[in-house]
Amino acid sequence: MSAADLTQLEFDQQHLWHPYTNVAKPGPTFVVKESEGVHITLDDGTRLIDAMSSWWCMMHGHRNPAITSAIHAQLDTLPHVMFGGLTHDPAIDLGRKLLEITPDSLTRIFYCDSGSVSVEVAMKMAMQYQHAIGQPERKEFATIRSGYHGDTWKAMSVCDPDTGMHHLFQGALSVQHFVSRPPVRINEGWSDDPAQNGLGELRAVLEAGQDKIAAFILEPVVQGTGGMYFYHPEYLNQARALCDELGILLIFDEIATGFGRTGALFATGFCTAQPDIICLGKGLTGGHISFACTMTNDRVAEGVGGGNPGIFMHGPTYMANPLACAAAKASLDLLTGQDWRGTVSGIAEQMQSELAPARELPNVADVRVLGAIGVIEMKHAVSADEAHARAHDMGVFLRPFGKNIYTMPPFITSPDQLSQITAGMLRLAQEL
Repeated sequence: MSAADLTQLEFDQQHLWHPYTNVAKPGPTFVVKESEGVHITLDDGTRLIDAMSSWWCMMHGHRNPAITSAIHAQLDTLPHVMFGGLTHDPAIDLGRKLLEITPDSLTRIFYCDSGSVSVEVAMKMAMQYQHAIGQPERKEFATIRSGYHGDTWKAMSVCDPDTGMHHLFQGALSVQHFVSRPPVRINEGWSDDPAQNGLGELRAVLEAGQDKIAAFILEPVVQGTGGMYFYHPEYLNQARALCDELGILLIFDEIATGFGRTGALFATGFCTAQPDIICLGKGLTGGHISFACTMTNDRVAEGVGGGNPGIFMHGPTYMANPLACAAAKASLDLLTGQDWRGTVSGIAEQMQSELAPARELPNVADVRVLGAIGVIEMKHAVSADEAHARAHDMGVFLRPFGKNIYTMPPFITSPDQLSQITAGMLRLAQEL
């Protein structure tokens, strides 16, 4: 049968490669024809609540009128122009907004294409800074285990080399310095004992590699794809002091945690420390178009400029794409123009209550909620394919990962819709 004779779904299964799938056994796949608000509509007319915010980015819901209007208006005037030697109002207006809401010390903004690329930019920036200030031997990075920072080459090197998705690439990737994930959970009392809070191990690794390590990179407070693990923010404060002592830069990967998802505008807000570099993506445009940015302070930016070759060696073709900048500005205006804290707090309270019964199930290891993130951790791996098979019946699209059945619902999710999501999660915890 020729490609022209295949149905849409048959063509997809025979020719399109989806993320983290076996092309010979692609698993259940749904054809989406339309989306609006919290719903995606399939080709058979079924409407499913997108409990994943389409991989955590669609925080204002699908096809948000303010964001789509901004994109439409921009499309009629300036869809794209190179950012080399040129600039435009959407990039400048977005930059002003970012400076209003991000940590005060972060004053320089580098626009890029996606979250993974923002991590690449951050690592490149840290290494080039160290080279510029006369420490070219600092080419390596430290990070915590169970982390995830993206699928591009350098980003993969700071994902967990043993339990992460990229372990088979070990030997080809740069060898980095790993410490145990912070052992004190966010809801536990902080221990000042370095042997108990993880800072002793971190100091030992950073001191041993001091002459080689350019930066320490981690996801603040919440490890996402690495296990939906929530740890104590005091670890970040003390890591900041340790990095300062040893001349190591501190990078916060806030791609998943940014823009209110955790209950703070940025997870950085849980601590007093500010990073040297921050990576932002996902919710930046409300999920309507791919975009990300890497922000840094004057010290790093001017350090790079003061060295050889005197310029930052990166420049994506679609850097500062005007459509994406317009979408991002509209998304951030939407977020900050509402009581987002109250909204996220309400989602958290409801999930705490409605997911609590899962604690009594025999195969459940833990139930945890932080902001608009709800997790049922199982004692065994959970099949995403089997969860997908129940989506039609539940009216909810959930995509478990590893041992975790989780949701990051759009902020516009109503209480009734959220109850449908939590009921679906409880059903999966009982049946899978």
